Amino acid sequence: MGLGPRSLHKAGRRVPAGGKGGRGAKGSGRPPPGRQRPPDRSSEPAPDAHPHLSPEALEYFRQALSALKEAPETGEERELMVHNVLKEVEAQALALATNRTGSEIMQELLGFSPLKPLCRVWATLRSNFRLVACHRCGMHVWQSALLQLPRLLRSPTEKAEEDVEEEEDGKDGPMETLEELVLGLASEVCDDFLFYCGDTHGSFVVRTLLQVLGGTLLESERARHRGSQSPEAQRAPAREGRPTDFEVPETFLNRLQDLSSCFLKDIAVFITDKISSFCLQVALQILHRKLPQFCAQLCSAVIGYLSSRNPSADGSPLLLFLRDQTSSRLLEQVLLVLEPLRLQSLFEDHFQGQLQTLAAHPIANFPLQRFLDAVTTPELLSPVFEELSPALEAVLAQGHPGVVIALAGACRKVGAHQARVLQLLLEAFHCAEPSSRQVACVPLFATLTAYEVYYGLAEEEGAVPAEHQVEMAAARALGEVTVLGSLLLQHLLHFSSPGIVLRSLGALTGPQLLSLAQSPAGSHVLDAVLTSPSVTRKQRRRVLKTLKGQYVALACSRHGSRVLDAIWSGAALGARKEIAAELGERNQELIRDPFGHHVARNVALTTFLKRREAWEQQQGAVAKRRRALNSILED
Repeated sequence: MGLGPRSLHKAGRRVPAGGKGGRGAKGSGRPPPGRQRPPDRSSEPAPDAHPHLSPEALEYFRQALSALKEAPETGEERELMVHNVLKEVEAQALALATNRTGSEIMQELLGFSPLKPLCRVWATLRSNFRLVACHRCGMHVWQSALLQLPRLLRSPTEKAEEDVEEEEDGKDGPMETLEELVLGLASEVCDDFLFYCGDTHGSFVVRTLLQVLGGTLLESERARHRGSQSPEAQRAPAREGRPTDFEVPETFLNRLQDLSSCFLKDIAVFITDKISSFCLQVALQILHRKLPQFCAQLCSAVIGYLSSRNPSADGSPLLLFLRDQTSSRLLEQVLLVLEPLRLQSLFEDHFQGQLQTLAAHPIANFPLQRFLDAVTTPELLSPVFEELSPALEAVLAQGHPGVVIALAGACRKVGAHQARVLQLLLEAFHCAEPSSRQVACVPLFATLTAYEVYYGLAEEEGAVPAEHQVEMAAARALGEVTVLGSLLLQHLLHFSSPGIVLRSLGALTGPQLLSLAQSPAGSHVLDAVLTSPSVTRKQRRRVLKTLKGQYVALACSRHGSRVLDAIWSGAALGARKEIAAELGERNQELIRDPFGHHVARNVALTTFLKRREAWEQQQGAVAKRRRALNSILED
């Protein structure tokens, strides 16, 4: 296992602290009062402002973390190891937090921490809060400490620590509870709110603090700290995020209200400053879920401020900010959290008559997409559709397909204008006339390519479009499926009448449908076929029968194997026999494949090949349970 608990404890006491000692010198606490603008981004302390972590100490913590990972998940030995290591973390918290490798180790160690050790480490770091929170490494430590709250608030009260520890806790007075520590941290942030929100590193801590106080973790925000999102994904935070709620004390929500008031005091800064604006965007998402009245106040403040700036005869001043890189991102979030009536008023007062101009703008088209995502009523969708629909082909030609996908999504959600938007899409992709071309719509939509371009035709302008050539289409491999093209097809498959799209899917050859299923984006189109309530069982079977003969290739693909699992889950016993029989012919190949062997296990392929009767009884029982569950859900 490596280091045992006793060696961890003893070695830890001998680890050189380096610099100014284990706990480090106390920081200054906060910047001078009276600051009215966001600070200079170079606010990080000089390298000598914090203790140095010696190589011996770093190696100790590295070995300690490795030992904890290898130790059993429960037991007295593990508890003692955790206790000993975290005592050393407490002693050298500042040096660890401000060291690049040390901070990474410390973040992982905090994930092992019980309640009391975390409180002690927290209290140690709190005395140097500004130094650590505004440090490029230290900010991640504070984030990690805050993100332990959901785990520790859910767990029951922990048993009393050893008497020695209780004595140590009492040396400097009673130890604060976790709730008191969080509230104290929030108070310190509140006192210098503009500074921390405007600091490149400190703003991350503020965003995490807002989530913890509101009892909501935003997946998109966690991904952003990890740097795992592409620029395109970052443009739509709420669309991708799946918030996770957890219970928090009432005092947390009260403190969240205090912080929301801080935004109102300097609303101009939070609208125009890029770094500070991120904090307001997160606050809007949290408040929308937990304190909607305060969310509405912030939205009104943002819209009111922007609407009063730079008045011009060309239209609402708000339109100018939709074209600005910083304020447009904030407006995207405002649009997503506005109440329907307020959204309707915003459209009538500011957006009406300007939608095509916004759709053509390289920046303003993004908040327009969020506006379309937020539309939930026929009363709002109808005027929006009438204004935007004549320009769909032009918007696609300008390279802004996200607007078209968002409009299709609004039609799906509201349940209106679906036939019209589908017809306009067929026309935009040049496959409406002659009608024989409609069978090619799926490859065109998936790749976001016009008919002539996709098939390499040289048609002169004004010439009569040629009929669709089935042989030509069958001989062409499926083009690369785009994410937005996949989203468009998913929306269309959830329309009330997806017949045209289903006929086009049914016209694909086996290799073409296989390519769609194996594509990271295209595989979700097959998911929509399997899950859409608008697709009947007969239509679903007609599309999926093309995959016969392709099951092994599906099973041996990362994304195709997931599609095959989904097909299997919804298949009747007869269809399961066909799938298992085809897979069984190449059983050894499946077993050797990293994805195929999971499919073989899911299908119970060994049982199918060796004990067919037992397999059929097992699958029959599974089908019976599934039918019973479906009948319960339908009731």
